[in-house]
Amino acid sequence: MALTAIDDPASMAHPRRWTYAELLTDVRRAANLFRALCPGRAPCIALLLPPIPEAHLALWGAETAGTVCPINFQLNTEHIAAIVRASGAEILVALGPAPDLDIWPRVDAILAECPGVQHVLAVPADPQDALPVGVRSFGLELSRQRGDALDFDPSPQTLAALFHTGGTTGAPKLTRHTHQNQLHAAWGAAQMFSTREQDVILNGFPLFHVAGAFVFGLSTLLAGGEIVLPTRLGLRHAGLMARLGEVIEQRGVTLLAAVPTVIAGLLSLNLDNAPLRSVRALLTGGSPLPDELAARFEQRHHIPVRNILGMTESAGVISIEPLAGPRTPGSCGLPLPFTDVRVLRGDGTLAALGEPGIVRVRGPNVSPGYTEAARDTGTFEDGWLVSGDIGHVDAAGRLFITGRAKDVIIRGAHNIDPGLIESALLRHPDVLMAAAVGAPDAYAGELPVAFVSLKPGAQLSAETLAAFAAPHIAERPAVPKRIDIVPAIPMTAVGKVYKPALRRLATQRVIEELLDSNGLAAQVRALVQESPGGLTIEFHLVHQENDTTAEARVRHMMAPFPLAFTVTSP
Repeated sequence: MALTAIDDPASMAHPRRWTYAELLTDVRRAANLFRALCPGRAPCIALLLPPIPEAHLALWGAETAGTVCPINFQLNTEHIAAIVRASGAEILVALGPAPDLDIWPRVDAILAECPGVQHVLAVPADPQDALPVGVRSFGLELSRQRGDALDFDPSPQTLAALFHTGGTTGAPKLTRHTHQNQLHAAWGAAQMFSTREQDVILNGFPLFHVAGAFVFGLSTLLAGGEIVLPTRLGLRHAGLMARLGEVIEQRGVTLLAAVPTVIAGLLSLNLDNAPLRSVRALLTGGSPLPDELAARFEQRHHIPVRNILGMTESAGVISIEPLAGPRTPGSCGLPLPFTDVRVLRGDGTLAALGEPGIVRVRGPNVSPGYTEAARDTGTFEDGWLVSGDIGHVDAAGRLFITGRAKDVIIRGAHNIDPGLIESALLRHPDVLMAAAVGAPDAYAGELPVAFVSLKPGAQLSAETLAAFAAPHIAERPAVPKRIDIVPAIPMTAVGKVYKPALRRLATQRVIEELLDSNGLAAQVRALVQESPGGLTIEFHLVHQENDTTAEARVRHMMAPFPLAFTVTSP
């Protein structure tokens, strides 16, 4: 089997399934459909689809027929419309009316802003559901196309996809993918994971995310394995998670794909190991992996955890911890074959082994750039992808990421551009300056927080400002969890906002709140400091004679966080 879809956990004994022959036939049908709708040219097809089989048919069919633009349906309507316009999409494929996802109710508003879209196809939320009158069904139109061959000659030079980077402001930033980029990333992932024909991967990542599409999706298909799609809500479906052990056992799952926050959720389920005996690895990425979280999962379930580093601009993969080797705490693994990774100091010279610097990548997986060449500056330089991550390489060639030089906030596996938050805050007439950063969070990895300074004489509460800004922030995950109004925003000598200082302040506050909520405020003092490799935390124990468990409690408290820390006794 190629695809298995669990549409409803209550009826998972009867999933929808596709063999490889059936998948290939339907992909050809989708490609022929898209070319028939736009005869004589290779169209761009925008997708607003959750992780369901039809998303795979549309994605691979669109890449065969022309160019695909998968879009995060959690973005607000205006932002989705801006991406559709920037992509030049002529066809839109969207999920039809559904009780748990509000995609279809926004389609009319999107179309009103996108005159270039000539055709709309809907995928029913349930195969038995009827679509609104006058709406064309993707499945019905698909059935009318031939699936034994293509009605056109595809060109290998055709651009495969446009993937938007998370949280862009203003004009969307669209990353171009060639077929080579995607195939190399997927092939490399399959090699590193030792994926084989007998593997069954539980992949709940959406296909607008490069991990869902290539790292865990196309890689499995290249190896001849089976992808199990766990409902259109992925692993956010409470009913499925309640029966996860049963799902894994029934489907013979051998590989689990999950972001670190889901790993934490799996640990809270207290899953019995018996249903997991078929699982040979848990594969994770999308946000930093706390070592103690991975260790706890491995100790409890005896399943190895393997980490990756990837970017949209590298088709999802830069490096992977090979499954055949041991897990190295803190490591993102080895670069893909034929992929060069260099770490440079601030002056542009090559860093020594173990020395932190800015990570740069070059290889067949690296995108040729954004759709707007002017946006390549600072990210694509002479064939190199400047990741913006601070990291180092050890003597064995393993890559370690210790911080970020760029400002992006990573909430779960979702990238948030702080400018999205800052521009909304600056709309308020009383705001002088605004800066958003990520604050550590045990579940999401980071949560967006903001610091604001007001114009002279202005009086404004954080609550009033938050209510004002929220409607102007294009994506719900980007709405700041806290706004601090401060006398002044820290600046560099050349007048730029100094965000490391704000990250330090945000982290200090989180740590102090954690100490207080864990009853440790009287026994422990914390100091968050900046270092070349990122933030470090020093915990100083006081009055230890009254509580000999303080150090163990601190270490347990910090286990979910990928933050460097030390604990010293009085």
